[in-house]
Amino acid sequence: MYPMLIKPMLDKMLALVLIWFFLPIIVLSALLVFFKIGRPIFFRQVRPGYKERLFGIYKFRTMSNEKDENGELLPDDKRLTAVGLFLRKTSLDELPQLFNVLKGEMSFVGPRPLLVEYLELYNDEQKKRHTVTPGITGWAQVNGRNAISWEQKFEYDVWYVDNQSFLLDMKIMWMTFLKVIKRSDVNSSSSVTMEKFEGSK
Repeated sequence: MYPMLIKPMLDKMLALVLIWFFLPIIVLSALLVFFKIGRPIFFRQVRPGYKERLFGIYKFRTMSNEKDENGELLPDDKRLTAVGLFLRKTSLDELPQLFNVLKGEMSFVGPRPLLVEYLELYNDEQKKRHTVTPGITGWAQVNGRNAISWEQKFEYDVWYVDNQSFLLDMKIMWMTFLKVIKRSDVNSSSSVTMEKFEGSK
């Protein structure tokens, strides 16, 4: 009953409260992106959610659109702006996902929604991550986030699917709060963004 009925109701109620509470910060972040990085203010990308249904996830834009002489986008580390780095380290870039939660596309806690192209790369065990609603934060995020391997992330995701409960969700949200305060595990060990998943070896 909790994951199917109670959790979605609590998610939407909390999302509505937090949108009103963080509205000044959301507006200030949007203005900061607009004046320091430019338009568009939001980064939107299609991701698979519950039962692999596709939806558009929203974040504040953190990278510029700088290109090389061939018209190709520069590497992520070259395009990540100072403002973007600040938004990522404080997790303010994730605030627009409150609207995804309000729409029922995401939960506060669950496996992070990843790229559509990864769907065909998951093994049967890893696919279990799509049997629950994806989250803004999750068990993998509070146990290493971008500092652990893809295989470790998926193991944490599947563990969460098998053990989800109200108390576990409260624990994950508290641990997330502590990580945001400490600004830890934002980047992988070798890149400003997590390296692409290419399938389990």
